[in-house]
Amino acid sequence: MKRVIGIGETVLDILFKNDQPQKAVPGGSTFNSIVSLGRAGVPCTMITEVGDDHIGDMTCRFLASNGVSTDFVCRHPGTKSHVTLAFLDEQNDAQYAFYKDHASAALDGKLPTITRNDVVLFGSFFAINPVIRPAVAKLLRDACEAGAFLYYDINFRKSHVRDIPRVIANIEENMRLASIVRGSMEDFGYLYDLHDAEQIYARVRPFCATLILTNGAQTIRVFTPDASETYPVQPIPTVSTVGAGDNFNAGYIYAMLHGADTHADRIVMAQRWSQDVCRQIGNNISDELIAWLISA
Repeated sequence: MKRVIGIGETVLDILFKNDQPQKAVPGGSTFNSIVSLGRAGVPCTMITEVGDDHIGDMTCRFLASNGVSTDFVCRHPGTKSHVTLAFLDEQNDAQYAFYKDHASAALDGKLPTITRNDVVLFGSFFAINPVIRPAVAKLLRDACEAGAFLYYDINFRKSHVRDIPRVIANIEENMRLASIVRGSMEDFGYLYDLHDAEQIYARVRPFCATLILTNGAQTIRVFTPDASETYPVQPIPTVSTVGAGDNFNAGYIYAMLHGADTHADRIVMAQRWSQDVCRQIGNNISDELIAWLISA
């Protein structure tokens, strides 16, 4: 089976409900996807950085215990790990508070040689941060040139709106390099002040061949140069939406690696993974879903 390489930040997620902590677990957008894929038996490795502290130790143990290689986790003496607080509201949607220093980011450790047999999953601010952009961009360009499959999740946060002028070129280069781009209506509202699906694809089509456009609990749109398709989203009761989009990405990649040739089949699996995470407090797929995958 192909190897999946994740490129992204790592944090300690602390989840709150009614202002009381419910769970603390290592997380991060790409991190959550890679851990779920590792739990499902997919060969995975994570390119990230963590602090030289107890949280960093926890994170490395967590990756290893879920089948993810830590060969490319960068740690620097005296650094502290990032922390994110997620506050669940009455609808179990999360509002986030971030405690991290993007200016201190570094990606100067050992990095893998990416081949055409690899899938590269990347996204969030880590993939566009000007501080580490030279290293990330080289990885992505080399991966594209090698013929790897690149999946880009934009995952742009409101807290970075002020950074758009200095990172938009990085975002658009990522879209050009990617085999598939997933973005939300919220992402494109922040980036281009666009809120209509067709207008969004018209705006990004010059540098984005295939776009998966999600909109929370609303329908999913898939755009290619030849067609657009619409997929309904099944409403479900949720416990937490933390990690929902991350596991959508993981489920899509899992289906692709297991022979699903169409967007329709991949999105069915993507939604199954996303919904599984929404039914629990946590960032990754459940033991029950893993058992189902093994038996399917």
